[in-house]
Amino acid sequence: MEVNMTANEVMNAIQQLKSQGENLTKKKVKQSHPDLMRHALHYFPDWNSAISKSDLA
Repeated sequence: MEVNMTANEVMNAIQQLKSQGENLTKKKVKQSHPDLMRHALHYFPDWNSAISKSDLA
């Protein structure tokens, strides 16, 4: 897998989706934003960790 997003870019993308009111369940994000999901799981142990870290950023 080619990693072309940084951890900060992943967190910013999650924050942006959240601010747009998108559903952030793992299943929905995997369907609508598969690249974001792949990168999030590269940097974080699981999807919920990525969301938690994004909320703190």
